[in-house]
Amino acid sequence: MSIRKCFLWQISCVVSIQLITTVQPLAAQTASESERLQKLERAVELLQKQNAELKAEVNSLKSKETASVPDGKFKTKVTYDGKTYVEKAVVEEKKVPVYVQQAGSEIKLVLGGFIQTNFEDGNVSAFEGRFGQTALKDRFRLRRARIGMTGDFAQNFDFKIEGDFEQNDGTSPSSRVDFSGTDIWLNWHQFPEAQIKLGQYKAPFGLEQLTPDTTLLIIERSNTTGAITPDRQIGVELWGKPFTNIWPEQKDLLTYYGGIFNGNGRNINNNDNNNFMYVGRLELMPFKGKIFGQESFLKLGGDVLNSRDDAGTNISQSGNLLVNSDGSLSSFVLPGADERTAWGVDAWFELGPFDLIGEYLEEYVNGRTVNGVPPGFANFTTDGFQITSGYFLIPKKFQAAVQWQYLNPGQKGNDGIYSITGGLNYYIHGNDLKLMINYIHTWSDFRQANPEFGQDEFNEVIGRVQVMF
Repeated sequence: MSIRKCFLWQISCVVSIQLITTVQPLAAQTASESERLQKLERAVELLQKQNAELKAEVNSLKSKETASVPDGKFKTKVTYDGKTYVEKAVVEEKKVPVYVQQAGSEIKLVLGGFIQTNFEDGNVSAFEGRFGQTALKDRFRLRRARIGMTGDFAQNFDFKIEGDFEQNDGTSPSSRVDFSGTDIWLNWHQFPEAQIKLGQYKAPFGLEQLTPDTTLLIIERSNTTGAITPDRQIGVELWGKPFTNIWPEQKDLLTYYGGIFNGNGRNINNNDNNNFMYVGRLELMPFKGKIFGQESFLKLGGDVLNSRDDAGTNISQSGNLLVNSDGSLSSFVLPGADERTAWGVDAWFELGPFDLIGEYLEEYVNGRTVNGVPPGFANFTTDGFQITSGYFLIPKKFQAAVQWQYLNPGQKGNDGIYSITGGLNYYIHGNDLKLMINYIHTWSDFRQANPEFGQDEFNEVIGRVQVMF
């Protein structure tokens, strides 16, 4: 018999004896009816008090008995004693939850990333001049697979560190998937009007280039952007919003950027020479509000760039600029020293579900003779534009987009490349989960003027799945 059962039996005996000893004297007495009732009431009160004390003791014993049984779920454990298998229920130990704690004193730490996977069919990347001797084959492509972390310190510093498991075509040292740094920077933001950012990130030049990869209306950026803008560089910049405190309602009215960079690309710590790339950008938002009850804005921008580069520097970081003998394009790696000067203007107008974006870029590439060594190429001017429009057929869900782009490399007569893109975007869960499909038709002026090199019009279909986390 268990301790609990023995104790309950003792309680029953005590209660029974007390009832007998209390009720019998009451029955033998000859007192008045009221006195007998009073005695019965006192006896009942006494019994209730004793019963409450006994219940308290029973509960105490129950809790002790329960505490002797380990916490957790039971699982079946099978043992073998040499003759038979024995099954026994044993307590499964609870697992300690996994957690991550930052080593520093950040007040904010966010881990995230995104994956973009492409299907590319037809004349793959013909809009980038990838035809003829630089043609690519139909493929599935891991376009971007990035993971990064951002943080914020109470001492007015924020930072970002991000890496990518894929590279743009032509920038990877091998044909395999690589991992390399993209954004790695630290920003001091105590004064919103004058912030200091240093590390590796996109130099502030070009609206389409500075638009995040995950929010583009067209799957790929125009080749004009890729060929002329400097993309990611290592350096430092001063930037800010001058009206943040003096005119908070119009803090986005003006934003300025001014930076100094090595000028020879990302993930390269050694500068190509003792000169730097100087980049500046101004953004003006003269209007932000409602038109016809729709959220709207107008943003204008302008860029300038100057850089003195040595031989071996790639001056088309994420696009193709060098005109080959058959009119196709490839990355422009300088055979000798140069000095580049570039500028651009852009505008973005949004009216509810409608977006209209336009940008023009121009660059002058002039050779320099260094230590008696000629540059090895003729001076040239390259320019181009892109105009992009988007409209939500179903608000926030289904969007149609179109883009017209043109690049004039300026190295051979009639070497321009035009492309028109039509696309559909389905936002399953905003930009976090998005499907995109584009059809691109491309014309080559050089191929049209020189039909002996083959076709001068090209078609491509690109599909993309995007997941952000």
